[in-house]
Amino acid sequence: MSVRGRPGLGWEVGAGGRDPHECGRIGNATSWATVTVARHRRGWRPGIPKNHRGARVAATDTDSIRLPTSSAAPAEITPQQSRVIWLLLVAAFVAILNETTMGVAIPSLIIDLNITAVAAQWLTTAFMLTMAVVIPITGFLLQRFTTRQVFIAAMTLFSIGTLAAFLSPGFPALVGARVIQASGTAIMMPLLMTTLMTIVPPHQRGRMMGRVSIVMALAPAIGPTMSGIILDTLGWHWNFGIMLPIALVALFVGARWITNLGETRRAPIDVPSVILSAFGFGGLVFGLSQIGGGGHSGPGAAAADAMSTTTFVASLVIGVVGLALFVWRQLVKQRSDAALLDLRVFRSRNFSISVAHLGIMSMAFFGAITLLPLYLQDVRGVSALETGLIILPGSLAMGFAGPFIGRIYDRWGTRVLLIPGSIVTSGMLWMYTTVGATTPIWLIVVLQSILSLGLAMSFTPLFTASLASLQPRFYSYGSAVVGTVQQVAGAAGIALLITVMSSASAASDAGAVDERGTQTAYLIAALLSLPTILGAFLIRKPADDPAAPSGDAALAH
Repeated sequence: MSVRGRPGLGWEVGAGGRDPHECGRIGNATSWATVTVARHRRGWRPGIPKNHRGARVAATDTDSIRLPTSSAAPAEITPQQSRVIWLLLVAAFVAILNETTMGVAIPSLIIDLNITAVAAQWLTTAFMLTMAVVIPITGFLLQRFTTRQVFIAAMTLFSIGTLAAFLSPGFPALVGARVIQASGTAIMMPLLMTTLMTIVPPHQRGRMMGRVSIVMALAPAIGPTMSGIILDTLGWHWNFGIMLPIALVALFVGARWITNLGETRRAPIDVPSVILSAFGFGGLVFGLSQIGGGGHSGPGAAAADAMSTTTFVASLVIGVVGLALFVWRQLVKQRSDAALLDLRVFRSRNFSISVAHLGIMSMAFFGAITLLPLYLQDVRGVSALETGLIILPGSLAMGFAGPFIGRIYDRWGTRVLLIPGSIVTSGMLWMYTTVGATTPIWLIVVLQSILSLGLAMSFTPLFTASLASLQPRFYSYGSAVVGTVQQVAGAAGIALLITVMSSASAASDAGAVDERGTQTAYLIAALLSLPTILGAFLIRKPADDPAAPSGDAALAH
């Protein structure tokens, strides 16, 4: 008899040769172990599915069984794997950099393309919608296709979208180009996270996640400043033209260097899940982006406000219903390992708490980071370029601290970083509730720098601890969940704080964005951050979690 493991389905038993002791194989999707079996002894059936239980398998000696080893990362990173990691970091940097340059360019686009401010917002709304729709699908894509195939697809989409944006003659073409760009961008971060968890040994993961934090910090810092310089000298087309050569070089080098770093699983895509995901996550993000869309003035203002409210409510209803149906279908499909986004990752307590913590922090962070430029430009009257320069020191501090924070995580674990990081982040948000029209600019720089350090101390252990709590075969799904939660929570945070700021400002005498509106919005961000302090005490480094060595035993069934 031979025993062959089938990923997620238990054991497959087939006829063997005539030798009474034959070598069968027991394993999972990425590793195999040897077991010696005999034909006629007591019936030992290790997890054989019902449709195979007609066969009987006997073990001659239970001590001869070598249980399947997990597809753990190697003891050290090879030079080839190191090159792949750096290449993925460069590609992710370009993708995030592109995402952060559009905000500064919108005023110029309104003039050059002769469009309204509402229409111009679609350049960011369409990007966010596409990200929200594509990210949940990346878990399946990373399971179904090789690392090389996914990378080439992501960078090809991003490069085509960047070229189309660079050559776009008008607004509709530019929106279409942004959608193509977003499709590639949405794949890059889950691909990077999954690759790191697959090939980086556990004792170096914090250090590598620290490098990811450099990308996440420097790209948003450089983006607005770079965009401001380009707009003043070359024009908005060159926001995309500058990035195109870098994207193409990354694509061609990656096509040559990157090889598959795991094993694929052949499975058909569940089309109904894709549709439900699009309506669920897309509806939520679009609805959240419509918050605060009222406040029109002039003829027809009442009708326009009513339409904005109707759009907001309808989008959220569609999103909630679509998301509920999506979750239900995943729970059904994952019983046969056919889910588009396997929700068994939430059986890990550590992963679930980490993701909840990350979601709350993302709401506060993305909302607060959106408020600061509005405060600086509308309340303090500084230019877009000056705004970028004020934000730059904090982002540089966050980026350069990343590797050191990663080393601390590798040596000391999660709580030594996450607890003080959450306290510092919350404390700085409370400090921001006191900023006003006369607050010294140097103090804003100091507050933003300390806030950025607190965020760096939080994000690195959160990313690492959450994904390391899972079995290797769930890394891709975990990365997709983390990316989706960040995207939806970030959109919710931005919508909530901008609405609060606008409402508080409108209630004041000034009517425009003023210090009262800014302070009230930062108060909400500070209140949102308080639960993260408690959550920081509940999150463990996976090595400290009894379930972690096996990747959470609950996920095995």
